[in-house]
Amino acid sequence: MKKNRYLLCLLLAAFMLYFAVPRLSINLDNTQGIFSLTWLAFALVVIAGNLTGILYSPKKSMRKMQSGRVKKKSRSYH
Repeated sequence: MKKNRYLLCLLLAAFMLYFAVPRLSINLDNTQGIFSLTWLAFALVVIAGNLTGILYSPKKSMRKMQSGRVKKKSRSYH
């Protein structure tokens, strides 16, 4: 379920970059250029975070195995 959310966010971020990059002017002389570079940096952080979430999420079978374990109580006889 989380992988679907990560993939959706990744596609939305890529879609926004597709439309925004041609319209952004990267001039450091004015505030518009600083805003453009900051916006691009934040977009790349979002893409990197979602890719990390997709690539490093635990496998489903491992989660099922871990949740299926039953802890045995140890008995102590004093």
